[in-house]
Amino acid sequence: MGAKSSPGKIKSAVDELYRTQSCRIFATLVRVIGDFDLAEEALHDAFAVAIDKWSTDGVPANPMAWLVSTGRFKAIDTIRRRARFNSKIEESLGDLTEPTTEIEDFDEETFKDDLLRLIFTCCHPALSPNAQIALTLREICGLTTEEIASAFLSTPVTIAQRIVRAKSKIRDAKIPYEVPEREALPERLDSVLSVIYLVFNEGYSASSGSQAIRTELTGKAIHLGRMLLKLLPDAEVMGLLALMLLHESRRSARIDNEGNLILLEDQNRSLWDRAKIAEGTQLVQQAIATQEFGVYTIQAAISSVHARAATVEETDWGEIVAGYDLLMQAEPSSIIELNRAVAVAMRDGPESGLHIIDAILERGDLAEYHLAHAARADLNRRLGRKADAETAYQLALSLAKQEPERRFLERRLRELNK
Repeated sequence: MGAKSSPGKIKSAVDELYRTQSCRIFATLVRVIGDFDLAEEALHDAFAVAIDKWSTDGVPANPMAWLVSTGRFKAIDTIRRRARFNSKIEESLGDLTEPTTEIEDFDEETFKDDLLRLIFTCCHPALSPNAQIALTLREICGLTTEEIASAFLSTPVTIAQRIVRAKSKIRDAKIPYEVPEREALPERLDSVLSVIYLVFNEGYSASSGSQAIRTELTGKAIHLGRMLLKLLPDAEVMGLLALMLLHESRRSARIDNEGNLILLEDQNRSLWDRAKIAEGTQLVQQAIATQEFGVYTIQAAISSVHARAATVEETDWGEIVAGYDLLMQAEPSSIIELNRAVAVAMRDGPESGLHIIDAILERGDLAEYHLAHAARADLNRRLGRKADAETAYQLALSLAKQEPERRFLERRLRELNK
């Protein structure tokens, strides 16, 4: 044990350790104990014991390993208490009390491996996408069920049930707590990256509600991206982190003091976060250099073109269209086609982009997507077609659920009628 400190300093040290390292300790406890709920209970018990024990004995040389060991013994005590009422639980106790790793063997690599296992377990493809998101936010990001429910427009009861079912699925289906073998890694990594990106997108542009941006979600997603990159330096992990950083770099310029949306072309670019742009751009370059990149890296490369431009007029729209062409080859979708249409309009004029958007809508794609109608309205506005613009804005407004977006569309309609 180390030198003794005052209770106040110990409490601060334990609080800081919980804030920065509890996720990694929890991941190891899940592996050692083999049960999510028991590991979470053991985690909190271990930190509670640490405050008292370390005030008397000093902080141990390896505090994280100490907390894992203490948590494990607390879990054994819990199982013993339960075993008095249920003999079947004795099987769990037997597994847990067998000789395991010593405290000294819990090094940085151990915690790194365990955290990677936990991420892949929470995002296992056997779980539904909604369950993956809820479990990741709860067990890795540490959000409460109330916070998750608020972010995804659900109820705490629904989120809690979703998490319980996910844990039961992992237990009953005996989903392995492991990083997949190399041949299975691409598919499994796609699930992990998809969950992180969904969390970021909900924070970057909330699907509904009074706020356009949920910074607690974008922050959590970027934190997860950084964490995953340290654990697994894959090109697409670099690409996703780059994409999130480049989008996040514009956050301060995206809304005004009243919470109203500001379009990219109208943003004060001096407010863009140059440090995030530099980091994101470097990650894009590193990912592209591997020649093994995918759709996240391509999207990040497109975003980096915007970041490099001093004004909207100086943006290389030809390069952006080329990026969307590449993206359409890699993963064709109507939303990517819509984004490409907007870039074509900026490169070749509103009429060219409008033809593409009309073709998308005539196919029946994106008929319920408010941004497709908003884009169509904007191009008609630029062409001076007031009636067509007004009709499209009204349709977009009827579909929009986010209050700042609704206010923006209402403002556009008022401007048309001046």
